Amino acid sequence: MEVFWWAKFRKRKGGIKVHTLYDVETQIPTFFHITPASIHDSKAISEIPYETGSYYIFDRAYNKLSQLYSIDQIGVYFIVRAKKNLQYKVIKWKRRLPQNVLSDSTIELTTYKSSKNYPKSLRLVRYYDEEQDREFVFLTNATHISSLLVTERYKNRWQIELFFKWLKQHLKIKKFWGTNEMPC
Repeated sequence: MEVFWWAKFRKRKGGIKVHTLYDVETQIPTFFHITPASIHDSKAISEIPYETGSYYIFDRAYNKLSQLYSIDQIGVYFIVRAKKNLQYKVIKWKRRLPQNVLSDSTIELTTYKSSKNYPKSLRLVRYYDEEQDREFVFLTNATHISSLLVTERYKNRWQIELFFKWLKQHLKIKKFWGTNEMPC
């Protein structure tokens, strides 16, 4: 533990998180941000190098409305899983939905803090995944793409999970070389 003092997690354990930007087209990670395991995932969202007009797909842990609004303001599209306690009102519904899309609506956030952090309307897509027998709820600022494309883009996010699973299974990393935190 004294070697990796910056990665202290518990009394006798250390840990790190590797926040990764993964390019689905090239199937290559293009950016890493390493933090101690005790740092919440949403803190890393501001470290990502965003490109205007690109899509960024986040897991629910990255659902920080003020940061999402900041990236919306620079012309970046995002898709993120909605938190279960999200409070909103529906402004407009789309009709004639594709199979397994339960709803596709434009919403406004209703709590004071959330509406202050994200003052624009958002799109909310509810999707039922038959393979997993569960419902997913997505928030996005991409109003110009179909609801099925929203769900497909989120499914592609799973590639990063498979990448890390492969790393853990094949590289069998036992030791890390180095004694200090990697630069940002």
